[in-house]
Amino acid sequence: MPGENLSRDEAHERAALLSVDGYEVVLDLRSAVGDSDEAVRTFRSETTIRFRRTGEGTGTFVDLIAPSVTAVTLNGRSLDPAVVFDGARIALDGLADENTLVVDAQCAYSRTGEGMHRFVDPEDGEVYLYTQYEPADARRVYATFEQPDLKAPHLFSVTAPEGWTVWSNGVGEQDAEGVWRFAGTAPISTYITCVVAGPYHYVTDSYKRTLADGTELEIPLGAMCRKGLAKHFDADDVFLVTKQGFDFFHDNFDYPYPFGKYDQAFVPEYNLGAMENPGMVTFREEYIYRGKVTQAAYERRANVILHEMAHMWFGDLVTMVWWDDLWLKESFADFMGSFSLAEATRFTNSWVTFANNRKAWAYRADQLPSTHPITADIRDLEAAKLNFDGITYAKGASVLKQLVAYAGRDAFLEGARRYFKRHAYGNTRLADLLAILEETSGRDMRSWAKSWLQTSGVNTMTPAVTYDAEGRITELAVLQEGDELRPHRAAVGLYRLTGGELVRYARAEADITGARTVVDDLAGEEKPDLVLVNDDDLTYCKVRFDEDSLATLRAHLGDITDPLARALCWSALWNLTRDGLMPARDFVSVVLTFAGRETDIGVLQMTHAWAKSAVTLYAAPKWREEGGRQVSEGALRELRAAEPGSEHQLTWARFFASTASSEADLQLVEELLDGSAKIDGLDVDQELRWSLLSPLAAHGRADEVRIGEELARDDTATGKRHQIRCLASRPSAAVKAQAWAQVVESDTLSNALVEATIAGFVQPSQRELIAPYAEKYFAAIERLWAERSIQIGMDVVRGLFPGLQDDEATLDATDAWLSAHESAAPALRRLVLESRDDLARALRAQACDRLAA
Repeated sequence: MPGENLSRDEAHERAALLSVDGYEVVLDLRSAVGDSDEAVRTFRSETTIRFRRTGEGTGTFVDLIAPSVTAVTLNGRSLDPAVVFDGARIALDGLADENTLVVDAQCAYSRTGEGMHRFVDPEDGEVYLYTQYEPADARRVYATFEQPDLKAPHLFSVTAPEGWTVWSNGVGEQDAEGVWRFAGTAPISTYITCVVAGPYHYVTDSYKRTLADGTELEIPLGAMCRKGLAKHFDADDVFLVTKQGFDFFHDNFDYPYPFGKYDQAFVPEYNLGAMENPGMVTFREEYIYRGKVTQAAYERRANVILHEMAHMWFGDLVTMVWWDDLWLKESFADFMGSFSLAEATRFTNSWVTFANNRKAWAYRADQLPSTHPITADIRDLEAAKLNFDGITYAKGASVLKQLVAYAGRDAFLEGARRYFKRHAYGNTRLADLLAILEETSGRDMRSWAKSWLQTSGVNTMTPAVTYDAEGRITELAVLQEGDELRPHRAAVGLYRLTGGELVRYARAEADITGARTVVDDLAGEEKPDLVLVNDDDLTYCKVRFDEDSLATLRAHLGDITDPLARALCWSALWNLTRDGLMPARDFVSVVLTFAGRETDIGVLQMTHAWAKSAVTLYAAPKWREEGGRQVSEGALRELRAAEPGSEHQLTWARFFASTASSEADLQLVEELLDGSAKIDGLDVDQELRWSLLSPLAAHGRADEVRIGEELARDDTATGKRHQIRCLASRPSAAVKAQAWAQVVESDTLSNALVEATIAGFVQPSQRELIAPYAEKYFAAIERLWAERSIQIGMDVVRGLFPGLQDDEATLDATDAWLSAHESAAPALRRLVLESRDDLARALRAQACDRLAA
């Protein structure tokens, strides 16, 4: 659509021309309920924008994506919508020094999680609405200047169906006419405004604190979810983490929470983990757990709660000028999520999760052809959408952790405090933050930033050790590889076997610079069994081992007593496997030997995911079946050995179900599902039932009727998603054709059901069955990208790439498409290039594994 993909240059030109004094937005959402004869169900949106011309020029445009515009009035002058509105922009000319624009439009309810999302609960027929805008979908709900540096106060009024409650960023009340009117916001960017409406279950609490100047701060707290999830909603734990977060951030930021109330809404069919709308944070409702989950799940939710809370300062109070500096909010929030989790909550091992889970996301993203500096070159909104990635989040957070080691914790936090006070309610660039950090640390931040923030790629560090005749270290050097050799403040740990345990007996920190750095402080130490570079995970790098250390890990990884060191070693072995330096079968062997002894449940879950990927993607095809058998046998063995009722038992049960493929395995899965077989302590609740039914469907042992029976037991929104996934996973050509048509040829499915259908369609055990769709994929994706929203386009292009057709022919077909479509949308080409790189990596790893046969 013309004008939908706003460019950075256009945004800069508009920001130079005008400033916005305020928005008044009036929405009528009564059309959300009842029958509709509209082809696209719409709601009325009336927006009044007051803005001033501050630069040269008399013409600009306002953003709006809507089926129709009823009226446009600029400074009392009526503009013909048929002339000025092109479907994505309203052209404005003849601007005065002070301007008032009124736009009356019919905007569309969304089924893709973008704009005003409308969800009908299959359990009770209730309708729920919420908005999601980042980076630029507020324009689907009201007319906006849709760019982060044109901040303004917002005043919302909403008319809703009878019996509903409506929430927004500010405090709201329903007047005598039934209209919900909300307090005006502070100056904020359009992408963090929000409306939530419907018959939500709502719980309240409050946070109180005496500030340093003696004043009392009270923040009204609210938490909500669909009525159907109310019986599962542990709001008390949500509020506990929320209060702990506010304590931590007030202790460290010295800037009181600036947005009044703090509501948190858990909403259906949400594309993201959460969104930091000030005063009205939205989360995916999957963070409300319907059955038994592990502590890792509660830790993930707590991390997200604190990540979003950090955004109230990093992102909402102080916002980047343009999406180039997206990291200014996301990297900080990702770092602060783990930082506050470790220091303010019961999840004191959050840095273990960060090292093992979040950084794996970063390492993958940083080795793709689309890798980019943390401060990226974002030319337009499509590029911005794709840069919510492992580099902007997890690598950026890793680099901030390195910055704390480099500059010092006190200097870092003092820099944050000055940053908030100096730039409150404003917009910033990288240079603004660096200037303040130089003040507080006394370090040359510009050279540090050049190495860490303005270059791409990940360094590799390997120890090189020599010993004297008595076995003492004569020299320990760290060898650094990579396109950009960066300065690292890193620790090196020496470990030895003592009484059956692998424990650290020496550690030294050093500034690692250049290709080779000698760590003088470790000279003279006794010979270790394991040398661990980047001990304590202070920096961002891939870790390699010398031959002796690698041999130690193969035999004794489970003997490492420190959970963070153990997690770092698991991660390093996985990187070796992905890089084609360790055969997949060897990695699987290490998992089967030591995963049963892993005490950290989050690390255990990661080893399970990696083991499955090793067999599915990186093992030589001829060994794949044997590898799968070994993994499922090992999973069942550990399931039977796990402590009854423990979270480890639950984790092994899910892993066994996901790997079951033999006749005996599938029969046991059936018996666990129907209750004829039991494992002491294992509670087969509804969520675990779906986990057990999934492999039965994929292997042709659960038909449509059986899947329908399970839906009848769990006729909920979540149950419906499980049913759709199971239906699409059945090993039938007709089933695959139907699933393909529903996702690729039709746009009637919601975002959540598109995701579920793709998950069912792509089954590793059905490579031959879905092989014909490789050619269809390349024939369809350019059309699909043009016709669908960017979110659905991303889901389909990524999800249906024929990566399971892992041979040179698929690689050639991908290259042929890229060659023939050089003028395709850059964002589309990026997605295809990334998938191609994953496939090429898999083929290299398979070659490594084949040599080990």
